[in-house]
Order: sequence, then C-alpha cells, then structure tokens
Amino acid sequence: MSITFLGHSCFQIQGGGATVLVDPFLTGNPKAAVQASDVDADVILLTHGHGDHLGDTVDIAKRTGATVVAIVELANELAGALPDGHDVRDPNFGGTVTFDWGWVRLVPAWHTAVSPSGTAHMPAGLVINIGGKTIYHLGDTSLFSDLALPAKRHGIDVAIIPIGGHYTMDRYDAVVAADLVDAPVVIPCHFDTFPPVETDSTAFAADIEKSGKRAIVLAPGEETSL
Repeated sequence: MSITFLGHSCFQIQGGGATVLVDPFLTGNPKAAVQASDVDADVILLTHGHGDHLGDTVDIAKRTGATVVAIVELANELAGALPDGHDVRDPNFGGTVTFDWGWVRLVPAWHTAVSPSGTAHMPAGLVINIGGKTIYHLGDTSLFSDLALPAKRHGIDVAIIPIGGHYTMDRYDAVVAADLVDAPVVIPCHFDTFPPVETDSTAFAADIEKSGKRAIVLAPGEETSL
C-alpha cells in the first residue's frame, strides 16, 4: 500500500489493485503536485465539501468514472452534478462502504461545512482499509476526545492529521490527537498551502517522534509505502 501526498489534504492511496483519491483540491491549489487532468482514480473519498477539499471531484469523476463517496447531503448534491447512473455512495456517520479492495467508514470530525453550491452538511473523518492496512484521515477536525474511538474497533496503521491551525487543529493539538488515534505512523496535512495555515512541520515531526511514533512529513508529490 502506498500513499502519495498531492498537496493540502489531498492524497492518492494505492493498494489492493485500486487507486483511491482523497479530497482532490488541485486546481487553484498553489502547492498541488499534479494537475487534475493527470490524476487517475477508481474511487474518490471526501471528508467534506469546502472548496479546498471538494476541489476537482466532479471533473475527475466524469473523466475517470470513479465512484464518489461523501456524507449523504453532499453525496446528493454530487449525484445531481454527475451524469445519470454515476456511482455515488451516500453514507452517514458510522456508515461503511465496501469495495473489492477494502472499505471506508465515515466518522465525526469537529468542523463546519457548506459546499460552494450552498449544501450544508457535516464534515467527516475517513477510516480507510486498503492493501491490508487501515488509514485514518482525520479531515479538517479540531481536537476532541472521540478521535480515540476508531482504534477501539480497528487498529489504525497510519493517521493523517491536519496541523496548520486557524481552520483546523494546530501542530500542538495534533500531537495530542496522534496520541488519541494511537497509530504508529503519523502524516501531517493541511499546512503551508496558504499563509493562515503556515506552521513548522519539522517541529511537529520532532514532537511526534518524542512520543514514540514515526512522523512522515511528505512534500507534495512525495510517496511513502507500508
């Protein structure tokens, strides 16, 4: 299973013969590693519908035929924006969507969410099982104690945690979040894309390492494998 950071909160995850894309904000992203037209995907997973997460979802899904998974209200909006019959899955919190390669379950994230088209919805974290590993992408959450709950059911191998502050938790709260999630590997996201979310990712990584976990700070375009 490999994870490639494409910038901001966007990741390409490959495993089990599938390519999964999370939060494909590429067009308009000054730190994007690729153009939206160059990305392949079998499945697109969304934490929420803010423009810097929803991003190029519709264009990529139309081009690739990728299945789209989003919380129910946002999924309903996207189903209307995509051709009739396009595969759009609409779970709510606690809902699991299964695929040949694994599954994804939506869990709560403390944030706000209205899509650019005006659809109000709840933001989510994504617990993704692929290639025999379980990844928890926390989405744009603040720090809250329920971040510990997904590991009670499935051991988490990798935690993808926002660290930029201002719109999400900052790097200090992210260290606490990493302890709650209890994954051996932590990858930061949602930092340095714009001035409000600039932070010291090197210091964050050092704090994570002090706690006995492995921090992997990826530059846009970089990949890690597990």
